[in-house]
Amino acid sequence: MFFVVNIKGKTVYLILMEKNKFKDLEKKINYKFKNKELLTTAFTHKTYAFEAKTPIEFNERLEFLGDSILGFLVAKELYESNKYFSEGELTRRRSQLVNNSFLAKKAKKMGLGKFLYLGRGENMQNGARNPTNLANALEALVGAVYLDSNINKVWKFIKYNVFEEDTHF
Repeated sequence: MFFVVNIKGKTVYLILMEKNKFKDLEKKINYKFKNKELLTTAFTHKTYAFEAKTPIEFNERLEFLGDSILGFLVAKELYESNKYFSEGELTRRRSQLVNNSFLAKKAKKMGLGKFLYLGRGENMQNGARNPTNLANALEALVGAVYLDSNINKVWKFIKYNVFEEDTHF
């Protein structure tokens, strides 16, 4: 959803942030954003951004960052928890814990699809239920939490939201 504003003779399209919706999300994920723009960007799909008349940042860069952070932190935890595992075994376990299928299931369970800003075509194709979009949104959310806080808080966020308490690394 976006609205049009005329600023000094220029038409500007702005995303209308549904504050209550994001408040519910923040409560659900047990993290309150200081910078709400990061949260909006994390859920803005490129199809939505491309339909705007003026540039709107979308979630792919945050997805890139979140994917790297998630992989790094899981690798670190695996390394520290499994002193005698080979590189191959550590890699195998990391790939089981951090893959699009797993992340899409987690994102679906978290209800992230309802927070996505999608373009008209993507919305008509049920993009909010698309496993790739869901996994990407979760990775973007990880990136947003990191930029809004620090590595320790993002690890806490990941452990609370992505993995179960009994997950063995």
